[in-house]
Amino acid sequence: MITVFGSLNVDYIFQVPHLPTPGETVLASGMQVLPGGKGANQAVAAARAGAKVCMVGAVGRDGLSEIALAGLLDVGVDTSAVAQSPKPTGTAAINVDAQGENAITVSSGANLDARGDSLNEENLTPRTTLLLQMEAPMTAMADLIQRARKKEACIVWNLAPMQSVDLSLLKQVDCLIVNEGELNQLHSEFHPIPKPNHCSAKDVEQKAWDIFTLTGQSVVVTLGANGTLAVHNNTLLTVPALAISPVDTVGAGDAFTGAFTAALDRGETFLVALRWGNVAGGLACLETGAQSSLPTAAQISEHLTALPRT
Repeated sequence: MITVFGSLNVDYIFQVPHLPTPGETVLASGMQVLPGGKGANQAVAAARAGAKVCMVGAVGRDGLSEIALAGLLDVGVDTSAVAQSPKPTGTAAINVDAQGENAITVSSGANLDARGDSLNEENLTPRTTLLLQMEAPMTAMADLIQRARKKEACIVWNLAPMQSVDLSLLKQVDCLIVNEGELNQLHSEFHPIPKPNHCSAKDVEQKAWDIFTLTGQSVVVTLGANGTLAVHNNTLLTVPALAISPVDTVGAGDAFTGAFTAALDRGETFLVALRWGNVAGGLACLETGAQSSLPTAAQISEHLTALPRT
């Protein structure tokens, strides 16, 4: 059982020839309105990858809430712990260029009122995997992490979008997931000697080891086309990316996190879970939309053989 605590948004996705520079107006060739939010995306990704999922968060008392919840309900995610807020449902404006790269602006709205109080104890047990991101209030996340630790639940935290976080909280989490930019920010917070933002493979490895040593917890670093690197049980693991030509990279990280967590939750090894995550992240880049592009367990299984073994 996976309990996801995080954001629910409505995504306004604009197809543009290139991402706008400061002060530039760019004409979009098309626009879509779709359910999104990192929390909801990862909940849908985990459910499509075969997990039983409960979503905890908040939406507004407005028409957008139905759109925000639609993707979750379509795949059977339990939304009984999603609260209603007087604030508007969260929204995101997403520009996607011809190469599939994106730039995103988020209005948090009701997500700022997300709390774990509505979560039933039956959805937080030693058999639960708690999955969090960084689009919900930090105080609420801290409370839920401490509750989950007392219940001996497994805790996976995707530190995106990255913000300052207390070391004592990181030490209570079983697995941290970051991309390269988030790894750099996290590392600089606890290791103030500056290092370049774009690092060599050895630099990324060293930073991952540093965070693992500091927290004592598993560290996963997603590297896009360069695959995934992880430090787990005092061992360095690397998994290549699925060879693809991306159409839209929106939601790729959420696809990885959801599928990876689903594999862990059902008892797969850490390495197998990384492979599931990489395949899911790659397949998600082949279609537009954060949730509509998320692959099923059958699709992930089918493409696992295309992923080179390390």
